[in-house]
Amino acid sequence: MQFRLSKSALLASTIVAAALMAGCAHKADVVSQAAKVEAVTGIAAPSLAEVKAIAEEGFIYGLPIVMNYAVMHDFVINRNSGQWKAPFNQLHNEHRVFTYQDTTIVTPNSDTPYSMGWLDLRAEPVVINVPKVDKKRYYSIMLNDGNTYNYGYIGSRATGSEAGSYMVVGPNWKGEKPAGIKQVFRSSTEFSLAIIRTQLFNAADMPNVEKVQAGYVVQPLSAFLKQPAPTKPADINWPDIDKELVKTNFFEYLDFALQFAPSSPDEAAIRARLASIG
Repeated sequence: MQFRLSKSALLASTIVAAALMAGCAHKADVVSQAAKVEAVTGIAAPSLAEVKAIAEEGFIYGLPIVMNYAVMHDFVINRNSGQWKAPFNQLHNEHRVFTYQDTTIVTPNSDTPYSMGWLDLRAEPVVINVPKVDKKRYYSIMLNDGNTYNYGYIGSRATGSEAGSYMVVGPNWKGEKPAGIKQVFRSSTEFSLAIIRTQLFNAADMPNVEKVQAGYVVQPLSAFLKQPAPTKPADINWPDIDKELVKTNFFEYLDFALQFAPSSPDEAAIRARLASIG
């Protein structure tokens, strides 16, 4: 995994390194070191206090984004993770309840077997088709974007128990709702997770849950409309990630994940501050 440092990142790294080496020296030495780097790069040097404050704010802002990428990596990208589910835009149905051995997501339910599908919305929208479900049985589809926002729900409480087709679009999609689509949900990021929970009444009820799960279908919009598929998006060089790598490469992972998450107005300020230190 390789990452390139910008000049501002190099500057920030130099300042932090200077601070670490200044344990036996006066604090003014750190400032003078930063000033020397500023003279070489031509970039205004933030103070140590500013770098620390921005980094702390960036960590708080970026932690859910980075950890969401870690979950996606385990579920969709790394087939050797022990938690892998299915490729993008395909559903994986669990014909069981989760246990303590399912560690990627914290505290999963043990009375609603899961179905999961990670959606790649770069080339085109994705359609989620649901079957008619008995009104006595709860089910829900939670739509979760790369910022970890729950931006939509489909299910017995949100949209009813009748069969239907729902479309999930990416942040840059433009178009009209096609015929046959009940509702459109817009993700703020180009990758999104659909988590489906289907109520299990008791152990003997699992075959009935499996029948409901078989009715959940995820497909690209082009397949739903029976039209030619658009051009396949470019392949991505996914960086490996684990708990140890996050400790040392956190901001590199954040930078990687943000390329799939266009900035919203309320993020402009924090992203600008992060850019100031690389």
